[in-house]
Amino acid sequence: MLRQLYDRTMKLAARRDALGVLGVVSFLESSVFPVPPDALLIPMVLADRRRAWRIAGVCTITSVLGGFAGYLIGWGLYEAVAQPVLAFYGHGEKFAAFRDMYNTWGAWIVLGAGLTPFPYKVITIASGVTGLSPLTFAVASVLARGIRFYLEAALLWRFGPPIRDFIENRLGLVVTAGFVLLVGGFVAAKLVGQ
Repeated sequence: MLRQLYDRTMKLAARRDALGVLGVVSFLESSVFPVPPDALLIPMVLADRRRAWRIAGVCTITSVLGGFAGYLIGWGLYEAVAQPVLAFYGHGEKFAAFRDMYNTWGAWIVLGAGLTPFPYKVITIASGVTGLSPLTFAVASVLARGIRFYLEAALLWRFGPPIRDFIENRLGLVVTAGFVLLVGGFVAAKLVGQ
């Protein structure tokens, strides 16, 4: 079953409209969708290494734009939902302290989350909730997402055939590792939020 899914993903990655699909997934992942765009970026670069830089560029741009959608979600939901609840329970001052801490370290938080498997949408929404400077958010997002996606594309461009062979020969291990990273990112987000 994994082999069929892998073969199908590789065929889809080589299609003309794959870049558009990657853009949509990358945008949504930064605000609401749980599947990271790497799940498409990797097979797309492996399917056509000549397009590695274009693929990384689309992934970066749409991820940052999706990050601003997440930022707006956090900003809008804070005003409409979270702020009245915090006030009702008398936690407005605690949140103010959290917001100050987050905004002091916000650029580093966004940069760290954008580079790692940590769910980026958690940080984009938190940035909106805390009112992190949009300029700080934009610069950190462009740097983090650009470094991550261009580094992946560069490694796949340079070492594509051996990486493809490794994935194809150890597909079960690769899928398990990817699943562990995805779940680990959500567990880390939950632990950080406590």
